[in-house]
Amino acid sequence: ASLTGESVPVEKDAALELSEATPLADRRNMAFMSTVLANGQGRGIVVATGMQTEIGRIATMLQTYEREPTPLQRQLARLGRVLVVVCLVLVGVIFLLGMWHGNSLLEAMLSSVSLAVAAVPEGLPAVVTTSLALGLQRMVKRNALVRKLPSVETLGCVSVICSDKTGTLTRNEMMVRELDVGGVRYRVSGSGYAPHGEFCTRESDAEQAVDLSKNSDTAIAFRVAAYCHHAQVQPGENEGDWIVIGDPTEGALIVLAMKGGLMRHEHKPPVLQELPFDSERKAMSVLLGNGADRRIQYTKGAPEGILAKCVSERRDNHVVALTDARRDQIVKANNEMASRALRVLAFAYRDDDGTVPKIDEGSLTFAGLVGMIDPPREEVKLAVVRCREAGIRPVMITGDHPATAQAIARELGIATASDRAVTGQDLDAMSDDELLASVEHIAVYARVAPEHKLRVVRAWKSRGEIVAMTGDGVNDAPAVKAADIGIAMGITGTDVTREASAMVLMDDNFASIVSAVEEGRAIYDNIQKFLMFLLSCNAGELMLMLMASLLGWPTPLLPVQLLWMNLVTDGLPALALAMEPPERDIMSRKPRAARNSILSWQLGWIVLFQGAVLAGVALAAFAVSLGPNRDQVAEARTMAFAIMVYGQLFLSLAARSRTWTFWQLGPSTNLYVFGAVAISSLLQFGVMELPFAQPIFSTNSNSWQEWLVLISLAVTPVTVVELSKLGLQFLSPPGKK
Repeated sequence: ASLTGESVPVEKDAALELSEATPLADRRNMAFMSTVLANGQGRGIVVATGMQTEIGRIATMLQTYEREPTPLQRQLARLGRVLVVVCLVLVGVIFLLGMWHGNSLLEAMLSSVSLAVAAVPEGLPAVVTTSLALGLQRMVKRNALVRKLPSVETLGCVSVICSDKTGTLTRNEMMVRELDVGGVRYRVSGSGYAPHGEFCTRESDAEQAVDLSKNSDTAIAFRVAAYCHHAQVQPGENEGDWIVIGDPTEGALIVLAMKGGLMRHEHKPPVLQELPFDSERKAMSVLLGNGADRRIQYTKGAPEGILAKCVSERRDNHVVALTDARRDQIVKANNEMASRALRVLAFAYRDDDGTVPKIDEGSLTFAGLVGMIDPPREEVKLAVVRCREAGIRPVMITGDHPATAQAIARELGIATASDRAVTGQDLDAMSDDELLASVEHIAVYARVAPEHKLRVVRAWKSRGEIVAMTGDGVNDAPAVKAADIGIAMGITGTDVTREASAMVLMDDNFASIVSAVEEGRAIYDNIQKFLMFLLSCNAGELMLMLMASLLGWPTPLLPVQLLWMNLVTDGLPALALAMEPPERDIMSRKPRAARNSILSWQLGWIVLFQGAVLAGVALAAFAVSLGPNRDQVAEARTMAFAIMVYGQLFLSLAARSRTWTFWQLGPSTNLYVFGAVAISSLLQFGVMELPFAQPIFSTNSNSWQEWLVLISLAVTPVTVVELSKLGLQFLSPPGKK
């Protein structure tokens, strides 16, 4: 399974002659390095070593692929360049205006440099890193361990999830799903190797649970399943866990017998003779002692071979002759089960009134059919639905058989009627351009080699999609490393794949990926929120200084006030916004395009609008406080300084969402914002009222009437922003989310 994705052992035959085009999983005349022997023995000739082996080829692919920057890293780098240019231009303009209005060179230089420091959100890297780290902690609680911090956010823009089948979408353990005895079909419930479950029959369109403890027909089938094998099932380390020692197919048969209540209260009878399975007979038989001098033979094998050896059938608690019509029904049942990718085995036995002298595989009594499969995880179905609602395309890439892959994909909802399924040979016949043109319509890739998985991932990335690739085997490692976000299995995953990945699923569950995507989207959302908050505040400071310079007024804010404002408003409030929980509709949105800027033109206009409101209120207060003769500069600066700081702190309450108002979100959903505003407000109050701080920051004490006016003006920007949200909701209702 680690090399080819097979969920069951593969029989090897050195005498076979195969073409060079034979897919890796079908090269039954080769034994591969790092694979596991299930049973049997043999000798072979070494034809390749080291980097020339299949494992070596995978290692070469891993060494030659360089990891690319994440979408967030590219976007922040691009935004940083734009901000530096804009700030330098504006600061240069303000410096020249200051000199033109008669300020000294030193004064103009100090104001411009201070404004440059305040205008650039230099705290952004620290806040982004903190936000990613907090998201990483939340993901760990949802069984997703992120190995590379920048990848935390990358999950939020994933638009395609390419998933391995065995062990990720399925349990990587065989299970008997259907039992057909005496013409009655039973569905077997219970997951994997758990020895508990029930049997159901279908009545009309509903399933009806049945008790088979007193059904002698199924009891015979359970005995064949229980005794005709070499495997063992033992309790695992954790309570409720069971492990199979030996062939997983035979382990599934033992579990079937345990679900039927057979092996919990009795010991296995002695084996008197055994005829092992071989590829010609396609059958296995055992002769068991069955009490005092009684003997019974149990046989299992391929349905077509077993049915040809049967002359009678166990039906309605009796042994009856096997008619041609009934043979046709059994063949039809076998074909129907096989068409749904079930691995079908037939059961038979020989009793002869307990006097069977030795194994004879002729004149057998047919006991039933069993259909097995590596079952899909139940929770994956809901996860796939959530993926599609979130605009994420799930794709299956596996080395397993095409029929099995398609059956699992259709059951999970990964493949629809319009989707195609292709094999590794089909991919070899496609050029890169042909694959790029058709990749959108292919939901299942089966019988693929590691290089095929790599081609599929690169094809999706060439279309501008953000690709997540999951896997557990060595064969998945190159594609896992090449994907935008590589995801390895923590339980069944190989060390090679975990090392190549950016994230490890601690429960090996596809559903945990969807939970991690939700967290990733919330992280990006929060980064965008505090970025808009920081830029709105900085834009307000720039506009205030620019308008005052254009009007020829005194500088509204001193350098030390600008630096303090930058410290008190860009610190705790921005960190508190990083703690914002996911919004209600976050998983109903389409994935964002990786090429989009983190600050679009639409968001840019919102930033300018909020900054303009902040600057307008502060500028108006500064103008009124300045007096008609412009002789109250100190009082006016104190007023503008306080309004800008408190206005920005209150604006952080509105920055929690671009769509919903503070009260619609609920005040209690993020108490960190309240704490940040309260602490920062107290610090600002101390700067303005404490005697030792006033000379440092050039502030004056205010009366309670002045404080009342000041706070009323500071609340104005957040009120305008919240009312604008309500207006937009009225014009374009967001609906229930």
